[in-house]
Amino acid sequence: MSASKDDPHFPGHAPIEGYGQGGFRFAGMSHRGSLLIVPSGIYAWTVFAPEQLDEQSLARVFLEAGEIDLLMIGSGRDPVALPSALRERCKQANISADVQPTGGAASTYNVLLDEGRRVAAALIAVS
Repeated sequence: MSASKDDPHFPGHAPIEGYGQGGFRFAGMSHRGSLLIVPSGIYAWTVFAPEQLDEQSLARVFLEAGEIDLLMIGSGRDPVALPSALRERCKQANISADVQPTGGAASTYNVLLDEGRRVAAALIAVS
C-alpha cells in the first residue's frame, strides 16, 4: 500500500525535537516542509507563508476540533495576526488559537503536550 498525502508521518502526537533549514525533526524522523499536528497524527502541510492561512488550510484541525482546545500556529520567522474570519472560525469550533513565530509556537506546543493538554499545532517551516 502506498502512502498518500492523507496518511500521517506519525500517528499521534510527538514533541518537536528541532526545526530550521526548511523542516522539522520529531519522533526520530525529519520532515522537509511545514507540519500540521492534530490528534490523529503529524501531517505534511502545504502552507509555506502566513498569507496562506485560511479555513481550508486548517480543515483537518476543524474536523478534529472535538479533541483540540488550543491550536499553536507557527507563522514562520515573523509574528502575524490571525485573520479575523479565521479567528472567528476557531472560536466557533471552541479552539483557542495562538499565533507566534514558528520557534516559539513549537516550544509552547512541546510544553503543552508535556502537560497533557489537548493541543494541536500548525507550523510553517523556516529556513
